[in-house]
Amino acid sequence: MRAIALKSLVILPIIAFVDYIIMIAVGCTGSLIGSTDNFYECTFCTIGKVVLIISVLAYVLMLIFDVKMFVESRKHAC
Repeated sequence: MRAIALKSLVILPIIAFVDYIIMIAVGCTGSLIGSTDNFYECTFCTIGKVVLIISVLAYVLMLIFDVKMFVESRKHAC
């Protein structure tokens, strides 16, 4: 279980950093193509929500897989 916690301590900041970089790229691209204020009030927010939801789902699936492997290894050890 300690390995799962350590993995989470490493992976969560990486996921947050990647999300941040994606949103920077979207914002810079939007600025370069001359987007209006409506883009940053509506579309940019929607893109951010989608990126965040995908990241959270990926993390939860990874966490479920790790816990499942941990439980199976505990069953075989006993």
